[in-house]
Amino acid sequence: MFHIGSHISSSKGYAAMGRQAVKLGADTFAFFTRNPRGGSAKAVQQADVDKYLEIAKEHKFAQIVAHAPYTLNACAVKEEIRTFARGVFADDLQRMEYIPGQYYNFHPGSHVGQGVEKGIEWIAGMLNENLRPEQSTTVLLETMAGKGSEVGKNFEELRAIIDRIELSDKLGVCLDTCHVWDSGYDIVNNLDGVLEEFEHIIGLERLKAIHINDSMNPMGSHKDRHARIGEGTIGLEAFRRIVRHPLLQDIPFILETPNDDAGWAGEIAMLRKMAEEK
Repeated sequence: MFHIGSHISSSKGYAAMGRQAVKLGADTFAFFTRNPRGGSAKAVQQADVDKYLEIAKEHKFAQIVAHAPYTLNACAVKEEIRTFARGVFADDLQRMEYIPGQYYNFHPGSHVGQGVEKGIEWIAGMLNENLRPEQSTTVLLETMAGKGSEVGKNFEELRAIIDRIELSDKLGVCLDTCHVWDSGYDIVNNLDGVLEEFEHIIGLERLKAIHINDSMNPMGSHKDRHARIGEGTIGLEAFRRIVRHPLLQDIPFILETPNDDAGWAGEIAMLRKMAEEK
């Protein structure tokens, strides 16, 4: 089954996000756990959670994909930035348990000149410090475009993080179509080959969510600039193959395109039609 949604503002709580998703024609969505640039998170209200769970059940929602703030950098040079990352990560995982069984996605981080190996060491350390056997949330490492000193620009770097995690069953991957294209994976002409490589290096059982975005830049540009679906260098036909691919069914697809509500509703309807046409 095909599941599609977009990023939705979390300012009014879970029930409001659920109602907004339904309004857009979505059956999943993503949201920032707090301001994308950091800061404190709004208190979770159980009554709000209960209302959301009713909406999710009624409309047969797939898992939703929470997103950590962009300021969370587990492998920063400065200790105070790493301390902030660990604190936010721990708090977010605790809050996620109000809605059990969902996904929590984060950018692995930027090593800022320390080197990839040191970056991977710091990231794995944060994960090992915070993952718990009893948690129901699956933490997702996001594939990155390789801009600057980003860790996670290829499948091998994500695998290296996973290999260092004690509770690796709590870990998955969110594949961003713009990011993998910008990092050099040819999902336009060789989608099967890219998925085979993912299977060989990481394992498709760990692919839990997809950020579905076109790109403003050519393959391998390492730029990370999203475009609306069909308006970038990936193109509509490639997205048709992606949403219809048999290995990518039942995975929540999340739009992060530069759009407004009307634009996201249009993209959701278009991609759903592509996925479901005979």
